Amino acid sequence: MTDSKYFTTTKKGEIFELKSELNSDKKEKKKEAVKKVIASMTVGKDVSALFPDVVNCMQTDNLELKKLVYLYLMNYAKSQPDMAIMAVNTFVKDLPTSQLVKDCEDPNPLIRALAVRTMGCIRVDKITEYLCEPLRKCLKDEDPYVRKTAAVCVAKLYDISSGLVEDQGFLEQLKELLSDSNPMVVANAVAALSEINESSPTGQPLVELSTSTINKLLTALNECTEWGQVFILDSLSNYTPRDEREAQSICERITPRLAHANAAVVLSAVKVLIKMMEILASDTEFCTTLSKKLAPPLVTLLSSEPEVQYVALRNINLIVQKKPDILKHEMKVFFVKYNDPIYVKLEKLDIMIRLASQANIAQVLSELKEYATEVDVDFVRKAVRAIGRCAIKVEPSAERCVSTLLDLIQTKVNYVVQEAIVVIKDIFRKYPNKYESIISTLCENLDTLDEPEARAIRVYFYCGFRLRDENAQVQLQLLTAVVKLFLKRPQHTQGLVQHVLSLATQDSDNPDLRDRGFIYWRLLSTDPAAAKEVVLADKPLISEETDLLEPTLLDELICHISSLASVYHKPPTAFVEGRSAGVRKTLPARQGSTEEVGVTAEATVIPNQDNLIGDLLSMDLGTTTPAVPAPVSAPTSNVDLLGGGLDVLLGGPDLGGNVAPSTTGLLGDIFGISSSPTMYTPPKTCWLPAEKGKGLEVYGTFSRRAGQISMDMTLTNKAMQAMAGFAIQFNKNSFGPDPRVSSRRSSTPAGPKSRVQPTA
Repeated sequence: MTDSKYFTTTKKGEIFELKSELNSDKKEKKKEAVKKVIASMTVGKDVSALFPDVVNCMQTDNLELKKLVYLYLMNYAKSQPDMAIMAVNTFVKDLPTSQLVKDCEDPNPLIRALAVRTMGCIRVDKITEYLCEPLRKCLKDEDPYVRKTAAVCVAKLYDISSGLVEDQGFLEQLKELLSDSNPMVVANAVAALSEINESSPTGQPLVELSTSTINKLLTALNECTEWGQVFILDSLSNYTPRDEREAQSICERITPRLAHANAAVVLSAVKVLIKMMEILASDTEFCTTLSKKLAPPLVTLLSSEPEVQYVALRNINLIVQKKPDILKHEMKVFFVKYNDPIYVKLEKLDIMIRLASQANIAQVLSELKEYATEVDVDFVRKAVRAIGRCAIKVEPSAERCVSTLLDLIQTKVNYVVQEAIVVIKDIFRKYPNKYESIISTLCENLDTLDEPEARAIRVYFYCGFRLRDENAQVQLQLLTAVVKLFLKRPQHTQGLVQHVLSLATQDSDNPDLRDRGFIYWRLLSTDPAAAKEVVLADKPLISEETDLLEPTLLDELICHISSLASVYHKPPTAFVEGRSAGVRKTLPARQGSTEEVGVTAEATVIPNQDNLIGDLLSMDLGTTTPAVPAPVSAPTSNVDLLGGGLDVLLGGPDLGGNVAPSTTGLLGDIFGISSSPTMYTPPKTCWLPAEKGKGLEVYGTFSRRAGQISMDMTLTNKAMQAMAGFAIQFNKNSFGPDPRVSSRRSSTPAGPKSRVQPTA
């Protein structure tokens, strides 16, 4: 009879019966009772009340029973540590005869390994000191199974008490295990050291890999199990070789892992090789050959089950952004199959666009046009947008892409037409004054649009809505369109713009619409020339690069290939708390790259990005400081919204016949500007704390003097010695401050303050 009988019990008073059976003198009955307890625990029943009775069964020579008791102990030691303390106290009172300690010296290596594994799972600070001596012996055990289990136990003990592990010398013992004759011991030692490095409270690795250590790891790589290889490869990805010769040697010894059957091993090997390629010169024959070797294993991953395909595709997406040449000849493998799940289809579609080039654009467009006739609406929308992205990316094919989009518009399928019109708007921005001839075709289909984004695009081409009846996105687009129309034809549209601005600022509940309406109204009524420059300014051209990941983030994610970060396309710190918070991996700089002359990484002071000032300093809105127009009051029914500033546009006197609005109105309150000459200066805040500035503390604020923005800073040396060789970097921002006054550098320890007041 199988063990399934233990999962079907429905007796009343079961806990009481199990308790009596666990205390039975018969070994077989006791073992049956423990099996019932484990079965109940497995299906989710609370059997914690039996904790002391089960622990008493630990004193047995039966290996099967001992395994079951340890399994129970590990489970409840994690969820109920108070009970674990109580149970542990029972065998710590008489330490020399403690059953757990005795099991660490049992002749059977399986029992020794079980004991040390259980010790690592009992997360109780009070008993960690009792575990040190047994653990030290197990790390030097003659059996490799015990040693590899003890290596993992060190990492668990470090998570409980990091100071104890360092004081007891366990880190040195782990480093010695890297030279062990058994490859599984080496793999577990590497895994434990990696875990300890990542959870280091200082954020700095406690154990650095050396050239000799790397050679030992590469030697063990060929003999490890597949998951042992993953641990070793992940550790190798954190190592930066001394020179190109060492990097090439590592690549040669890792390349055979690309043929492994396990997808995790393949991706881990790819991660290491891409990092090493950053060190190698890209124009060498070795690097070219290595790039060719990376394509087949990545393609092979796409023949797996859908879930593995998706993970592989997310990683390939990163690789293609970093090294597009690797898969430039493998476009066909990313063509969508009819039975692919939607998440695989969308990921393949994204990679197809990234690999699109003039050489394969005809093939790609043919596929995308076919996808646009599918029954899955979401997939069809993505396919139509993909055609627009191809037009933006591959300029010589833009006309062919536009022609394909027009063919899709002629199908009269509502959602296809809407997506086609949306992407054509981006094409107009990318290629101004080139495809405007198709606007008439678009206007024939505008009446079929019903989605907010598509209706907003309709406003982009043509105005004809009632503002109140539209979605917020359409209202914003309509407001901008009306103001643009007024600036181009003020003689005919003054009534329209007054009506729309009145609706936006007085009748709307949408704060975004009201704010934009106030800004437009203020521009038009105070400085129409400036309004023309702002509202009618040319939009920046769209490029395919706008869809790529930010380079620094991409480099970090490449270092996390084969992990969850590469699937989310987010750094680990974005979704994991309390682990490696201060450590960010990145690819090494290529040979010959230089830093900015005159400013070193250590000497640059960057404002704290956690506050508003830091955000303002990181903005780049232009190099000149715009003049601040005179503030005006909120519009009322008796005041001309456009004031008397439209003479520039209309070439005549104020159309409304009213005086200019006062400077004490609502907009003055909104923008913090009044008619009083006294300006509010906010108190200085800490822009750079001494902890981050290596002793240099910077407090600062912004103030207005004689109509110009000034930056007031106070620098304090909090170090215990004189500071020298530091520099301050002023980033471009919306105020445009220009630091013309150089700082006086303090040479007296922890005392004098320097004051910096750059003028705008």
